[in-house]
Amino acid sequence: MLLIYSHKITNRLTYVTKQIFEGILGVDTTLTTRVEDFIKHAGPKITYTKQALQNEFFMRSNDLLFEQGINDLDIRVSDWEGVPCFFATDEKSAIPYDIFSASFFLLSRYEEYLPHVKDSVGRYPAKESLAFRNKFLEIPVVDLWAYKLFRLLKVRFPDIQSKKRKYNFTSIVNVTASHCYAHRGLVRSLGGYLLDFGKLRFRRMVKRTTVLLGLSKDPYDNFEKLVQIHKRFKAKSMFFFQFAEYSAHDKNISPNNNKFRYLIKSIADYSVVSLSTSFLSSTDKTVLIEEKKGLGGLIHRPIKYARLRYNRVNVPNTYRTLIESEFTDDFSMGYTHQIGFRAGTCTPFHFYDISLESKQPLKVHPFAIHDYALLDCKKPNEVFDKLDTIFRNTKEVKGSFVVIFSNELLGSKHRIPWILLYENLLKRYHV
Repeated sequence: MLLIYSHKITNRLTYVTKQIFEGILGVDTTLTTRVEDFIKHAGPKITYTKQALQNEFFMRSNDLLFEQGINDLDIRVSDWEGVPCFFATDEKSAIPYDIFSASFFLLSRYEEYLPHVKDSVGRYPAKESLAFRNKFLEIPVVDLWAYKLFRLLKVRFPDIQSKKRKYNFTSIVNVTASHCYAHRGLVRSLGGYLLDFGKLRFRRMVKRTTVLLGLSKDPYDNFEKLVQIHKRFKAKSMFFFQFAEYSAHDKNISPNNNKFRYLIKSIADYSVVSLSTSFLSSTDKTVLIEEKKGLGGLIHRPIKYARLRYNRVNVPNTYRTLIESEFTDDFSMGYTHQIGFRAGTCTPFHFYDISLESKQPLKVHPFAIHDYALLDCKKPNEVFDKLDTIFRNTKEVKGSFVVIFSNELLGSKHRIPWILLYENLLKRYHV
């Protein structure tokens, strides 16, 4: 067991040390404020405070973990042996940066509490983030800092042990429009014809007609193919279905449509199925609970996992709504149009509510790749150049590589054959 001495134990300090040592490294830890207990401890130990006690493994602390609320911070990113880091310490500290405070800043999404201009659908913009501005968004820095610290501890305490963890891969299929033309009802189909005609999209009108007449398959209906691919590679997969009424932002099939309901039930026989929330339910708990109850009743399983429409995570309110609606896990922590690690990590972590100054029961599963972030690529090799970087960085720390694709993109016509690329992606990264 690793003992950590500090002059004060706060919820922030407890949260971040548990995540680094137990969540990432697999090292049991205990915190203490008693100097006598620290001195008597025969095993590995750290002091995390302003001044060293003796000649121990000393980490000089920043003030962040001993504060409350949000303050303006002067952050300067520097290089720590090839890894970006911030909150520099001094020469007396065993490591040159306070990685506990830096990790808390990223994991808690501290910067998203600060004033910022949201994008057109109310999201925190990737380009506002410290990681994007300092070019380390594609690096799971929190995990790298943890392993660098462990290596230094291993030199000082050769007997310290950590539990080995394994790299893992998860493919998420996000379904906010299960069909492009089919099962949309007479009014919506007529509206689609008029819209296509007004924009002179005659090929689309022909395709719509052949689908509605049963002469061809709906392009978005690729679920059987996806299940076959997942089975072939034995890849962990999850399907998140939107189960909401029609609105300006939510245009899926009606949850009352029998064929749509049968589709969901058939997928649930082969894969984890959970809820992709509607735009409205992200901020309306009553609607969210209705969607959750409806989907759970259909597949006869409790719905515990959520993905937010447009990945519209607004801390802390969005996560409070999920918690109050009895969700246990969220899979929305990432950027839709930017590759990288929004929270600086490829390891699941619990949400910390800064306004309440407490760790919350909701577990956050960060993703690094969303299909919309790849649309600028012109060739498959350009896609894999980007994905390979994330894969290498994730596998180096034996983390979780989570990718999100939509059945819409996989079924759409594009210069890149997305369904084939998706198949090659699973073959390449699922092990």
